[in-house]
Amino acid sequence: MALTDSNVLKLAPEPGTPAYRSAPHNIEAEQSLLGAILVNNDAFYRVSDFLESKHFFEPLHQTIFETAGSLIRMGKIATPVTLKTFLPADTDVGGMTIGQYLARLAAEATTIINAQDYGRTVYDLSLRRDLIGIGEDMVNVAYDAPVDFQPRAQIEDAERKLYELAESGRYDGGFQKFSQALAVAVDLAAKAFQRDGKLSGISTGMRDLDTKMGGLQHSDLIIVAGRPGMGKTSLATNIAYNVARAYVPELQADGTTKAANGGVIGFFSCEMSADQLATRIVAERTGVPSSHIRRGGISEADFDKIREVSIELQSLPFYVDATGGLSIAQLMARARRLKRQKGLDLLVIDYIQLLSGSSKRANDSRVQEITEITTSLKALAKELNVPVIALSQLSRQVESRDDKRPQLSDLRESGSIEQDADVVLFVYREEYYLAMKEPRPGTPEHEKWQLDMSLAHGKAEVIIGKQRHGPTGTVDLAFEASVTRFGDLAPDSQMPARSGSDY
Repeated sequence: MALTDSNVLKLAPEPGTPAYRSAPHNIEAEQSLLGAILVNNDAFYRVSDFLESKHFFEPLHQTIFETAGSLIRMGKIATPVTLKTFLPADTDVGGMTIGQYLARLAAEATTIINAQDYGRTVYDLSLRRDLIGIGEDMVNVAYDAPVDFQPRAQIEDAERKLYELAESGRYDGGFQKFSQALAVAVDLAAKAFQRDGKLSGISTGMRDLDTKMGGLQHSDLIIVAGRPGMGKTSLATNIAYNVARAYVPELQADGTTKAANGGVIGFFSCEMSADQLATRIVAERTGVPSSHIRRGGISEADFDKIREVSIELQSLPFYVDATGGLSIAQLMARARRLKRQKGLDLLVIDYIQLLSGSSKRANDSRVQEITEITTSLKALAKELNVPVIALSQLSRQVESRDDKRPQLSDLRESGSIEQDADVVLFVYREEYYLAMKEPRPGTPEHEKWQLDMSLAHGKAEVIIGKQRHGPTGTVDLAFEASVTRFGDLAPDSQMPARSGSDY
């Protein structure tokens, strides 16, 4: 097809014209759609939620669609008569004036019923042209790449462009009937009834936390915050392990697998290396302190435990990315890739402040950068339909208060963390602060301190500061500092009676 941009009516190849590969397009579909809009302006609203002027191949058609759209949105009528006054009068279209061309479009218009189908054709062909552009860029960059440009960076850039292309302008969005959303909600309730623990979300493996939260809900952004030493990473690691251990795949009708219980874990460890994270999990499962494992100060029995646990851990659907200095765009690309290749049911990020924003925002303030990161994480949770647990540091103002229990205002650097999060959890251990306040031995204060320490020993509080779908409050958990393990506290009815000699 020999078609030039200057003559939209030249639809058939001329004899003797050399053949060449033209970009995918369909001028007739564009003409039919524009004609339908000019005859009946309601046709515009059938395509305006996904179709833009840039999706048209012919530049003149881009101008006509954009101008007609502007008129219709202002409440004015768009016809060949009203439209031609806003277009260049001296435009030559295959020997016709612009007014004659508009009149011909209207005369040969398709019906409004077919407008959406023609709009989809135009959009799909535009996507194919964009794909060709991305492919050409990949080839050119690969040929002429500078010395310091890593191939991995090009792959991630290409992935980002492809996903942007996939997500922008999709024509499957917009309003849906409430009954469809209701059916999904009822289905969730039915699955919760069938699932272990009767939870609508994914179980954390901690009874009291699940009771309060109903499990980890799909598409939720869950912020776990605390001061250094409180056990944020330990809590996230414990939850991730519990979810991976409980994983039970279920074959769907379309041949894909889906988690009936538990799930596949993606863990971005920006602070610790992969082997440090593995050591933590091994220590938690075996009860052998990680410091002993690192130093080699373990017995033969301990080594046997480590070997057994290692065999168990090898089969878990637990994937770790320990790349430092990740940008939010790189993180999103890698999460999508994991979802596509291995599946994904829970994403953990340790931690927000170690991520960077996109390069275009490099000159922005840190507050704007954090805002971009949290907004992107929430969008990622919705896009992948998985809960995202993101860890966050707290500001130092906690330390200046007598009551050091964190609150929402302590979230560091940006109010967007509080705003974008569906759930905010604070980890607090009274024992940590009491240990730093030990009075001089032999004094009455020291005796009181010992009593307070015995009451706080091995306990942690998870404070639910915000929860969109449920109540706030505090959940008490057991915490073993030597092996960084969180767990359920025994009910009061099962606690042994204390005697004076315990203190």
